Amino acid sequence: MPAGVRGALVRNAPSGPDHPIGVLWLPTDAPRLPLGRISLHWEPATGSGWDVTARLGLATTEVHLASWHAAPDGWPDLVRPTVHEVTGLCHALALATAALDLSNRLAAL
Repeated sequence: MPAGVRGALVRNAPSGPDHPIGVLWLPTDAPRLPLGRISLHWEPATGSGWDVTARLGLATTEVHLASWHAAPDGWPDLVRPTVHEVTGLCHALALATAALDLSNRLAAL
């Protein structure tokens, strides 16, 4: 990872390995992750491979989502299913929340 970054913000996580995981670098002084967004951080592991960590933005904090210790060089293919699934779950939760908010506003009329 380049100097001055704390990770990479996942922009998109395709389901298959045909397309890379789209990311944007997160500067060290970036504010916390927005709700439902995922960041990845990787560094060389002791010995061989990569230590990869994923974090998830919640309403009031960031939480540890997953870690892959000493992952092989092809680690994006290893983490892709988790990142893809969590991204989909966050989108579904956002849609359900918006539908519930709309339902509550309509009920109040």
